[in-house]
Amino acid sequence: MQSGESSDSPKVGIVIQPYTGHRRGPEISPGPEIIYNGLVEVLTEMGIEQGSKEMVKLTPEEEKDYGVWHRLGLADGHLGGIIARISKGGEFPLGLLANCNSCLGMLAGLQQSGPNRRPLEVGLIWIDTHGDFNTPETTLSGMLGGMPVACAAGKCLFRLRFKAGLDPAIPTSHIVMMAVRDLDPLEEELIDNSDITIISTEALVNRSQRMQDAIAKLSQQVEVIYVHIDLDVLDPSEIPGANLTAPNGPTAAQLGEALRLIMGYEKVGALGIASFPIAEEGRAKSLQSTLEVIRGALAGLKAR
Repeated sequence: MQSGESSDSPKVGIVIQPYTGHRRGPEISPGPEIIYNGLVEVLTEMGIEQGSKEMVKLTPEEEKDYGVWHRLGLADGHLGGIIARISKGGEFPLGLLANCNSCLGMLAGLQQSGPNRRPLEVGLIWIDTHGDFNTPETTLSGMLGGMPVACAAGKCLFRLRFKAGLDPAIPTSHIVMMAVRDLDPLEEELIDNSDITIISTEALVNRSQRMQDAIAKLSQQVEVIYVHIDLDVLDPSEIPGANLTAPNGPTAAQLGEALRLIMGYEKVGALGIASFPIAEEGRAKSLQSTLEVIRGALAGLKAR
């Protein structure tokens, strides 16, 4: 990690991925656009140049396909292509994501962002109330949203991963989970039997040496790192209307300060912000919290 301000401001490319993969709800979420509308002012205030702004869309032929999980895989394939392209173009990709399912496209894009056709070795820093490490055999709810990390790690849903373009899978030794505090029993067993590194909420908030050591180790193991934030990781008081929150989460200010440190590592190549609550009630507070989290991350990026 390098300290001190750089005279060269980073250029941030914004990618909006609105596809949810929901079978019992809207397929398209307005959440990413809501974040973007507030983010424009933050970038200006911080003196950070916005580069690309791209929206993930299915092609007219793909729009005719059925199956929301299949369509999500197609959308994540487009997301990965965009992330790879803007990363190769020298912009830092910031994904505004309907939910955590699009971590597959973000990871695929970084994997494909190298100078040749060889896939880069990608690490994942997963900051979420949930591990999202269920499989169809272990899940209690059947929700796809509880499976994307297991999918990324090659434990299930291979077709979905291949559609997103993530190949090979991410080794569990290249995954660091932070502030996870709500796991299903069999999911917890899967994590315990993996090589995933777990950093507690307290260690995240305190920016502990254990947390810093885990990031430094990951930086040595991989060529590029994706940092993923599910906004439900925040304390429920900070993110009104979010589904499936758990008590004793970090405040937006605390998470922002942790991200300031994390984003200072040169290997961090992309950031994703997922699962903005779209309910009208409490939206102003949720957006305030979200933008505070992003400010911390961008401050760390800018200080490299």
